[in-house]
Amino acid sequence: MNLILPTSAGALQRYDLSNKAPMAPVPAAPFNRVAYAAAHVVIDPVRSANPWDAQPVIDWEATLRFREYLYGLGFKVAEAMDTAQRGMGLDWSSAQELIRRSLRHARTIPGADLACGAGTDHLQLTPASTLDDVVEAYREQFAVVEGEGGRAIMMASRALCKLARGADDYLYVYDRILSEVRGPVILHWLGDMFDPALAGYWGADNVGQAMETVLLIIQRHAAKIEGIKISLLETRWECALRARLPQGVAMYTGDDFNYGELIAGDGSHHSHALLGIFDPIAPVAARALHALAAGHMVRYQSLMAPTVALSREMFRAPTRHYKAGVVFLAWLNGHQDHFSMVAGLQSARGALHYAELFRLADAAGVLIDPELAVSRMRGLMQVLTGNGA
Repeated sequence: MNLILPTSAGALQRYDLSNKAPMAPVPAAPFNRVAYAAAHVVIDPVRSANPWDAQPVIDWEATLRFREYLYGLGFKVAEAMDTAQRGMGLDWSSAQELIRRSLRHARTIPGADLACGAGTDHLQLTPASTLDDVVEAYREQFAVVEGEGGRAIMMASRALCKLARGADDYLYVYDRILSEVRGPVILHWLGDMFDPALAGYWGADNVGQAMETVLLIIQRHAAKIEGIKISLLETRWECALRARLPQGVAMYTGDDFNYGELIAGDGSHHSHALLGIFDPIAPVAARALHALAAGHMVRYQSLMAPTVALSREMFRAPTRHYKAGVVFLAWLNGHQDHFSMVAGLQSARGALHYAELFRLADAAGVLIDPELAVSRMRGLMQVLTGNGA
């Protein structure tokens, strides 16, 4: 139960696991927070012959099996989001099929619940494109989600960000869509650290000004809005926004640096969660949420804090490449048989990053079968560094 891993000093060092026993089953218990896990997709690596240039070939059995695993732990699923590489290899054609299959699959599982991303990523902008083209693109994707009986997450739009000239243009598009959809909808505020093409979203580079615009949209359409997911990696903005939300509109933290304290709350307000990090840390996060629901704050913090250290490494800049760490841990934990990703994005991170994720995953207790994880990590290190001892 030890192996050789590279260090930041350029050396190779033997690492001994601290958690060597297989993970015990997670008991079923209710959460007192709504917890969406944004889930990744599993590809078929044999049939995905040209990952940079061709549409991915998805392993539907493994992809849906992973969602069933999340439901079994008590999580809801946020489907076809950026964790599923939406806009980074997963195009709208594949996302449509993912949404339809996931919604139909969920109906076969008692208690399963999910919401699905609806955006504008299929819209090809031209010099003649207008805000009405953005509206039509949103309509098309909402029609797929709601046509299958699903609830939508209104994803931030790269096209809108490029075309908009100020806050009024965001108000125009969001007013049009939210007045038409069945709802309830979760809004999606993704910072430019996750997607540089979303810089200046809501019509302002200043976060405080942007917040006023999104609050106005929420106030106008509160009856149609379940909540808002905010991913800015700064607690002050999330705390400021959640304190001003209308009654009945939930704050869903997307802050993969500070989610532990935001979910716990400050005594007056707390955040629910819609997080990519819940995908790789699901069993430990479920135990922590059970402890929180039972009023055992010390237990909650002792479980959640080590996962935050893992998450901060996984989501470090360039943050958009965090998906590589998500799939890496899914592979180590036996949820898939390979470490291959949509668009070949396992190559977005290197050996030092994967070695540090391995150490932090061990410290956080998220390796389900440590013996399997060590075996697979040895093989990866042999490929990446030439040393798999």
